[in-house]
Amino acid sequence: MNTQTIPPLAPDAPVVLEMTNISKSFGAVTALVDVSIRLRQGEVLALVGDNGAGKSTLIKILSGFHQPDTGTIVSQGKEVRFASPRDARAQGIETVYQDLALIGDLSVFHNMFLGREYRKRVLGLNLLDNGKMREQAQLYLDTLGISIPSVNSTVDLLSGGQRQCIAVARSIYSSPKILVLDEPLAALGVRESAHVLGLIQNLRQQRWVSVILIVHNYNQIFEVCDRINFLHSGEIALDASTADTSEEELIRIVKSGLGRKGDRCRRGASAAGLRMSRRQGTARTIPAGSTPSTGPRMEHSL
Repeated sequence: MNTQTIPPLAPDAPVVLEMTNISKSFGAVTALVDVSIRLRQGEVLALVGDNGAGKSTLIKILSGFHQPDTGTIVSQGKEVRFASPRDARAQGIETVYQDLALIGDLSVFHNMFLGREYRKRVLGLNLLDNGKMREQAQLYLDTLGISIPSVNSTVDLLSGGQRQCIAVARSIYSSPKILVLDEPLAALGVRESAHVLGLIQNLRQQRWVSVILIVHNYNQIFEVCDRINFLHSGEIALDASTADTSEEELIRIVKSGLGRKGDRCRRGASAAGLRMSRRQGTARTIPAGSTPSTGPRMEHSL
């Protein structure tokens, strides 16, 4: 899809998620330090960072697998605490992990309705309503622009990209407010990645579900995302609109280690988070707690 067809995010789009000053440690290992992110209605936010930066921990806190040591989560304007993934789903937060949780021996439409099957009574027996599930699955996949040979095909006959799209479609079918995609393009080829990127672009065009996308390919970030949060050593080091930065600048920031504040010192003590602000083409660090000076197009979510 041509990015020119994507409508800009409305400046008054409501904030659907705020995670503020989230910290998490596992014994002596500090995973997150005062991390704050903000997500607006219909926004696609890229969460990037090296392995061990804290991305998975942050997502697992949002999904209810972990509870933060400190910090707050506000969803739809209400402060919430997630004791389990079920609590997060009740708030409209769906997560698609890398393993996809699909059953290869089952058909596409059976996977689409796994755990929430339609049923009908025939001669007093409670049977699966395969006809209705097949019809609904095909209709929904068509609506999302997902093309597969047949909803009757078993999942193990699909390509990696098609499987990823089915997993995403299943999550979207539950009408989430926020969709978290954990490395959806990992181990996919160019053609398969195009399937998934096309689906994300469709969601971005419709602007009715907010997406947090964990991805390592920086070029793909600028194809489908509205904003970037760069997580470095457990801290948000950059928060920038994709319209206000470039792939080259992001790579420069990643390589320079900006946002680092003495990892060895921080591991044993509490440290203030750092934030990056772009202003007139230059980047600068801002101590957490201070008030940043915002440029005309730059958004600061911390």
